[in-house]
Amino acid sequence: MSMDLLKVLLAALVIGLSIAAPVGPIGMLTIQRSLDHGRRAGLVTGLGAACADAVYAALGAFGVSWLVQALVAVRLPLVLLGSSFLLWMAWGVLRTPLANADQHSQDATVPTRNHWQDFASTFLLTLSNPSTIFSFIALFGAMASHTVNRSFAAPLVMVLGVWLGSALWWLFLSSAVGMLRERFTAGWRRAINWLSATVLICFSLLQLSQFLLGTPTA
Repeated sequence: MSMDLLKVLLAALVIGLSIAAPVGPIGMLTIQRSLDHGRRAGLVTGLGAACADAVYAALGAFGVSWLVQALVAVRLPLVLLGSSFLLWMAWGVLRTPLANADQHSQDATVPTRNHWQDFASTFLLTLSNPSTIFSFIALFGAMASHTVNRSFAAPLVMVLGVWLGSALWWLFLSSAVGMLRERFTAGWRRAINWLSATVLICFSLLQLSQFLLGTPTA
């Protein structure tokens, strides 16, 4: 890998990490699922968002203008879909029964959790977030235009860097919470479930209100 591509990779990795790290709906879901279902469920939850970030990074890096325009045209349905999805997930978190911290290690009869649902939920949630769409398009469009190496490899490296940065953060968060889950009492985990649901509801209302008031989402 040339020095130019290495710089692009590191810059994209930092961007992916900085986008994933702030606490938001995905972060709260990752924490909640890591506590209730183990670190694997938390990691898969985060990877769903990481893959969605990579999709939008690819749109910006490769400059897929026709698809960008199509997304702009359907921004209202995306906002409504994203807000509704957040509310639905908040309801799901509140309805989730608390599992014993050591249940999976002691009870072989516990059914295997469907991690595809964990992945798909955050993948679709991130894809339906208009702020993710337009921030990636603007950011990576600018990066692509200023990249010295204009080969096909540069956009690919950008996308890889974003995915790696985001995935590393979710690996760290889910592992850290998973290691500590046995120290959380049922009361603490119930409180975290309520906090997670509250964050999801607040982001849903914020996303909808910002669109209706014409304020760009952060």
